[in-house]
Amino acid sequence: MALMPAEDWHLKKNNKGIAVYVRKSYKSSLKELRAVTQQKTSLSSIVALLNDWDTYPQWVYKCGKSKTLKKISDTELIHYQTITTPWPTDNRDFVVNVKITQDPKSKVVTQRTSCIPDYIPCVKGYIRIPELKATWILTPIKSGLINIEYRLLVDVGGNIPAGLENLAAVDGPYHTILNLKQWVMKDKYQKTGLAFIKEPE
Repeated sequence: MALMPAEDWHLKKNNKGIAVYVRKSYKSSLKELRAVTQQKTSLSSIVALLNDWDTYPQWVYKCGKSKTLKKISDTELIHYQTITTPWPTDNRDFVVNVKITQDPKSKVVTQRTSCIPDYIPCVKGYIRIPELKATWILTPIKSGLINIEYRLLVDVGGNIPAGLENLAAVDGPYHTILNLKQWVMKDKYQKTGLAFIKEPE
């Protein structure tokens, strides 16, 4: 799959070591976002936090509810999540398939999330998000430093003012990653070792 040239990304925010870029998707009218930061920590600590779904309402931007619908394996599951939106817009929810892989040579960890909107019936009071693709890419650099990259392409469904949607496209990933950088340093995650994740030597 051919990607657009890097110069098509437009920097929208750069603060506290977190850069957020936006570009028009190469295959639709939707906007695609990319957020990047670096953190001195282990791969397992980040993966452990990303998969601690019960904590999402505490650190993921505008997350209302978060629960696992089905655990397929240690590296794959079905996940349900809600998003709280300001009045007068309706709250959203989504169902996704989450898969974790690691390149055996580079040790790069990729967590891919793809939308499966019809997995469960629509929930009263929520608009089901019809399209969502999210990817976390964790790349070891050197001396325990990890490059953390988050990519998101989402169609929130229904009617939301463009200005509000664009604001969320920048502030959402920024605040989520800002919180991630703090949360991942908790002992709970720093002391975690995952059998399916190999740390760089």
